[in-house]
Amino acid sequence: MSSDPLRAARLSRRTVLAGTAGALGALALPGAATAAPADLSRAVVDSTMKRWTPATLGGWGYTRGLYLYGQYLVYRRTGERAYLDYILAWYDRFVTDSGISNGFTNLDAMRSGQMFPLLYTETGQAKYKIAAEQLRRRFPSYPRTSDGGMFHATSKNGQLWADGVYMAQPFLALYGKTFGDSGYCYEEAAKNVIVYFDRLKEPTKGLLYHAYDEDGSEPWASGAGRHSKYHWARAIGWLGMTAIDLLETLPAGHPRRGRLVDIVKFLAAGYTRWQDRASGRWFQIVDRGGDKDNWLETSASAMYTFLLSRGVERGHIGAEYGPVAAMGYRGVLSQVSTGSDGTTDIANISEGTNVGDTAYYYGRKRNTNDFHGLGAFLIMNEQLAC
Repeated sequence: MSSDPLRAARLSRRTVLAGTAGALGALALPGAATAAPADLSRAVVDSTMKRWTPATLGGWGYTRGLYLYGQYLVYRRTGERAYLDYILAWYDRFVTDSGISNGFTNLDAMRSGQMFPLLYTETGQAKYKIAAEQLRRRFPSYPRTSDGGMFHATSKNGQLWADGVYMAQPFLALYGKTFGDSGYCYEEAAKNVIVYFDRLKEPTKGLLYHAYDEDGSEPWASGAGRHSKYHWARAIGWLGMTAIDLLETLPAGHPRRGRLVDIVKFLAAGYTRWQDRASGRWFQIVDRGGDKDNWLETSASAMYTFLLSRGVERGHIGAEYGPVAAMGYRGVLSQVSTGSDGTTDIANISEGTNVGDTAYYYGRKRNTNDFHGLGAFLIMNEQLAC
């Protein structure tokens, strides 16, 4: 097997979805003004770079970190230096020779740090290692629940939001692998995913709740479980991608791997149960597809599709989930269009979302080219199509 995990991850994926209605073939994009590009990942990156320079892409935050990680995956496959230069130019707005000035008072602020070890590996520039070390030092003192779950933010005392694990734990595991700090980093990252999962799971539905509050004082915290009431799609997707990412990093003999595989199995079954068979996608509130105001959301659908495909490829789940991934892939591609100017758009992406009621989730803006969706699409597409 290749020593490069990003390249090794592509060795068998074409066989994973073989024979599933041509999902990996050349697909026409519904509603497209022109023919679909041969390489949709390149098309999304090229279109994004055309719309925004590194200076106008936006400030430090998890959505840009998510997107740029996806662009990095495309760079790794294609070797297109302009893609890496763009990423470096954005990061160098915030990282100096002294590292980065950031208090990391919430998990969202940590997501973009996922690129620090990768950029150090790519360039050998010490500033990225310094920035990575600064973020790593934040973890021991970061506040936690009594069972060790990192608060979603220092201001959200005792709260665990399912999206939070993706913001912090993949960085921590990758830091441990890159810089020889695996003992603490592997254990802490895996433990957090498990703590979050145990607090948020709904076994009868195979889904997760959006959030948990340790003392139950939040108005959205309900019953003995002290969790929120609804199964918001993207929150579940964030946690699933985290479990998959950690399984890529942790060694085969790590004692937490079994629980992470169990999480992937749990989610794969839930994803399959609640997939909309007509579209291949998943609803904003996953289990309430019959609600008139509910709608099919693209970023979560890409995340679910990624987990299913990678899970099959790695043997974490059975081959019977391949067709589910193929249907999800086709569903996400139905939201991609190419305009007359040659740029690519991705539609029906939920804007950023807090914990709320059904009216709140259903009323979230359905954005086009929102970075939640662009990043999730690239991660998915690099898994399935390349």
